[in-house]
Amino acid sequence: MQIPIAHPSLGNEENTAVLAVLASGMIAQGPETAAFEEEFAAYCGVPHAVATNNGTAALHAALLAAGVGPGDEVVVPAFTFFATASSVSMCGARPVFADVDPATATIDPADILAKVTEKTKAVIAVHLYGQPCDAGAVRDICDDADLVFIEDAAQAHGATYLGQKTGSLGDLACFSFYATKNMATGEGGMVTTGSDEYDERLRRVINHGQSEKYLHTELGYNYRMTDINAAIGRVQLAKLDGFNRRRQENAAYYNSHITAPGLVLPSVAPGRTHVWHQYSLRVTDAFPLSRDELMAYLRERGIGCAVHYPVALSRQPFYAGAASCPVAESLAASVLSIPVHPGVIDEARAYIADTINGVV
Repeated sequence: MQIPIAHPSLGNEENTAVLAVLASGMIAQGPETAAFEEEFAAYCGVPHAVATNNGTAALHAALLAAGVGPGDEVVVPAFTFFATASSVSMCGARPVFADVDPATATIDPADILAKVTEKTKAVIAVHLYGQPCDAGAVRDICDDADLVFIEDAAQAHGATYLGQKTGSLGDLACFSFYATKNMATGEGGMVTTGSDEYDERLRRVINHGQSEKYLHTELGYNYRMTDINAAIGRVQLAKLDGFNRRRQENAAYYNSHITAPGLVLPSVAPGRTHVWHQYSLRVTDAFPLSRDELMAYLRERGIGCAVHYPVALSRQPFYAGAASCPVAESLAASVLSIPVHPGVIDEARAYIADTINGVV
């Protein structure tokens, strides 16, 4: 049995949607993109959504729309994908790393407070692995310090915090539709916001700084989404809740059937709905194999697995000299993701759990 760590769930509906776009002749940004933006905004419960060509572009555009630039600092979690920090650097600003909560691996509000200075302009809080951060606490910190709250929701399409969907919790929120995400367009991204002003600025930033055709009022970029990607996205959005339910079923199975001592299974904080972009367990010294040995053991038996993420941002060479974030660095040395995507059928998830339990 071969079970990949991730696999896009694409079918005939996506094929039909793409062929319709190709037949229309409108393959760049057009009506499909506009419809996708409208539908995604409605799904998140916000008035505005701006489509981009990838998730990193979404982060960069959101920061620029928020006015982040040289001399500014942005607090980001030390345990996440590199783009969360590099998008800040792309603005000429400085990412400042906050440690994460050991239970959820999302940004620790107490450490945000410790890292805020007079130079801080914004906070990017990542909904890691599909679980929302403590958005209420982050919101309070940002309101008190007059900071922009940006959600990095690249892994959390459809997750909720106290009944409210990601994408509607911050001033701006950024999504990715990369091939491995809970919904995929191949490459693609989206920025959601409740602000008319941010929406207008975002649309200039992603389209060469144009306020109207051939009138450029600021420095902008070519971050537009194509109608091909948008057509796939519209189909995937209609399937998203079903995809997420299957991920939740698979995660619940693992939580009740993986019983090997020495493993810490992921948990869901009260008031949050987890959509399980990744199911990442932690391998402690009490387990018979090291994390890397367990990864090799599983791969030898046809089970795809991966480390998300093996190096904390506070220890990345590009950010040499950053202050240590002990929890993030400990997680980087111990986490291991196993397949949880909708393509994991009942037989496969049972095989995965039994194989892990069989180590001891």
